[in-house]
Amino acid sequence: MNRIIITGPTGAIGMALIEYLNNRNIQVLAVVRGNSSRKHRIKESNYIAIVECALGEMKELPQRVRKVIQQKHWDEKQSIDVFFHFAWEGTFGYSRDDMYLQNRNVKYALDAVDAAAELQCELFIGAGSQAEYGRYEGKLHANVPVFPENGYGIAKLCAGQMTRIRCYQRGMRHIWTRILSVYGPYDGSSTMVMSIIRKMLNGERASCTKGEQMWDYLYAKDAAKMMYLIGCYGINGKIYCLGSGIAKPLKTYIEIIRSVTDSQAVVGYGDIEYTPKQVMYLCADIQELIEDTGYVSDYTFEMGIQETVDWEKAQYEKN
Repeated sequence: MNRIIITGPTGAIGMALIEYLNNRNIQVLAVVRGNSSRKHRIKESNYIAIVECALGEMKELPQRVRKVIQQKHWDEKQSIDVFFHFAWEGTFGYSRDDMYLQNRNVKYALDAVDAAAELQCELFIGAGSQAEYGRYEGKLHANVPVFPENGYGIAKLCAGQMTRIRCYQRGMRHIWTRILSVYGPYDGSSTMVMSIIRKMLNGERASCTKGEQMWDYLYAKDAAKMMYLIGCYGINGKIYCLGSGIAKPLKTYIEIIRSVTDSQAVVGYGDIEYTPKQVMYLCADIQELIEDTGYVSDYTFEMGIQETVDWEKAQYEKN
């Protein structure tokens, strides 16, 4: 792998993947909206180039990529090995059931495939979600039946299936990933892990459910390593679930976070009621991913949380 493209690069996985690739001298074309407030997160490097292009402008992406490659004085004959499509609108809250918005995301994913084909990319890797499964009491893998219960999950499932067909039509290899709960620096403030960390650091009561859910948390740097290995060794046409492969009670994770932030922090277990469609069990079966790519985790939850808390403290001091 020598050169890749990432859409949606400013989130937890995207930033971790950029760092992982930059450390290996792999050229990264990071695609962001021109008015992105998070563009500054991407550090300058001889191996990183920012390409301004919104999801609705994907048809213009090939031309913009070629222009940036020229500006960076990179080898114009060098092929682009992998197109990572992480960008997605409406990932939290009520927007998950904005059907028109989620439907546009499917079109954007197809537009991304066409852009990748125009750039002669060899492999398209899409970022799906556990939401494609709905509620399932068992380890998640490619053969588990899918019953998405919201517009977000439905659109992710549709995007995965349709981009696979479109890649076949355009002569590209295709791999779809279904990502479980990832945490780490640059994660969204509304996620359970980041919201709990911030409340504990601020000395606020950390309200949550009873914490009985069995959950699978994956550190962003391990997720980035998975993505890299899938890009190198993943099998065309496969679906890989990305998680740690280990499920623990949510309360266990919260207590680990409390031990790292402030042992005196008050946690309001049961302050928040379970939602009507609460997922009570979430765990990835990563055996096939391990067999295909040789993946080995580098981080325990305790290690990842320590790095995440240290990063959050540094952001607070900086701002």
